[in-house]
Amino acid sequence: MNRAPYASDPAQSRGREYPEDRAGTRGPRSEFQRDRDRIIHSISFRRLRHKTQVFIAPDGDHYRVRLTHSIEVAQIGRVIARTLGLDEDLTEALCLAHDIGHPPFGHAGEDALDAATRAHGGFDHNAMAMRMLMRLDSPYCDHVGLNLTWELLEGLAKHNGPVADPNWALRELDAAFPLDLGSYASLEAQVAALSDDIAYDNHDIDDGLRAGFLELDDLLTLDFVADQWRVVERRFPNASRESQLRELVRGQIGLMVNDLLDHTRSGLAGMDSVDAVRGADAALVGFSPAVAAEERRLKSFMYARLYNHPDQVSTAERARDVIASLFSAYDADPALMTAEWANALPVAEPARSRHIADFIAGMTDKYAIDRYAAIFGKVPEGLRNV
Repeated sequence: MNRAPYASDPAQSRGREYPEDRAGTRGPRSEFQRDRDRIIHSISFRRLRHKTQVFIAPDGDHYRVRLTHSIEVAQIGRVIARTLGLDEDLTEALCLAHDIGHPPFGHAGEDALDAATRAHGGFDHNAMAMRMLMRLDSPYCDHVGLNLTWELLEGLAKHNGPVADPNWALRELDAAFPLDLGSYASLEAQVAALSDDIAYDNHDIDDGLRAGFLELDDLLTLDFVADQWRVVERRFPNASRESQLRELVRGQIGLMVNDLLDHTRSGLAGMDSVDAVRGADAALVGFSPAVAAEERRLKSFMYARLYNHPDQVSTAERARDVIASLFSAYDADPALMTAEWANALPVAEPARSRHIADFIAGMTDKYAIDRYAAIFGKVPEGLRNV
C-alpha cells in the first residue's frame, strides 16, 4: 500500500496504556492489525449479533443487527481508506468497534439507562464503548481491557470531532490515558464516522422497505433518491422490484462514497502529516455541500417516516420499560445479578449505579428479555414489530 503522508502509521503509534512484552509474539502483525484482531475476538463484538440496529429483536433473518451493520461499515471504510492512502487496518478496527457500547434495544435502551443514572452522571453509548474496550472486556492476564493503541482509542473518542465537555466516563479514561480530546482525530477515524453514516442512511432504507415501514413512492419525493431510481429503471427495466430496490441502495452508497472521495481529496492539499490533520480547524473528510444537503434531507425523512414511525415509537417505549425495570430490580436486590457482578457491586454512589448500568449495557436484547422474564415471571410483550 502507498501510505499517504497524512495517514496514521502503526510504526509511529503513541503506544498502549499498558506496555506489552512482544516476546513470543503471535504473528507478524502491525499494531493496528492487533487492535482489529482483538476487537474481532472480543466478547463485546460477538454480543453485537443480538443487539438492535433499527428493529428490536426481529424475527426475520434478513434484518440488520449491530454486528452485520458494523461489518458493512467496515467494508465501506476499507474502500475509502485504501483509495485515500490511509491505514486500512486502523480504519477497519474503528468501524468494527464503533457500536460496541450500545446497550440492548439500541437508543431506547440508552435512553432508559441515561434516565436511571442521570443523578450519577448519565449514560452515553460512545463513552460506554470506551469503557468496554479499556476496562470491562478484560480477557488478558497482565492488564485490564483490550489495551488498544492510542490511535484506536482516540479515534473512537473523537470520531465526531473534538470533545469539549466529556462526560464522567470519558473524563476518567482520559485522565488515565490522555487522548487529546480537544483536537480532531485522524483521517481514519473521520472516514469511519462517515462510513457509518453512509451505511445506515442506505441500509436502513433497505430494512425499512423490507418491513413495510417505508414506501417507495414516499422515498421518491426526495430528489436524491428519485434520481438514482430513474437510473435503476433505465438500466434494469425487466428486473424484479425487489432486485431494483437493492440496486437503488447500492447505487446510493456508490454515489455517496465517490462524492466523499472527490470532496475529501480536494481538502487534503497541503496536509503533510497526521499531526497537521489533528491540528486542522475543521474535519477534512466529508461530502460536497450538495450531497451533504441531500444527506441531511434523507436523515430528516428517515426520522419522520422510520425511526419515529408510531409502531417504532411504541416498541421503543416498551423496550425502555424493560431496561428501567431491570435497573430498578438490580438496585433493589443486587443478588439478582450474576454472582461476579453482584460481589463486585460498590457500596457508595455514584459507582453503585454506574456498576449496575455497566452490567445491563453489556446485555444483548435476548439476554435482557430472558432476565426480565426470570425476574418478573413473564415475557415482555410487544418488543417485535417485524
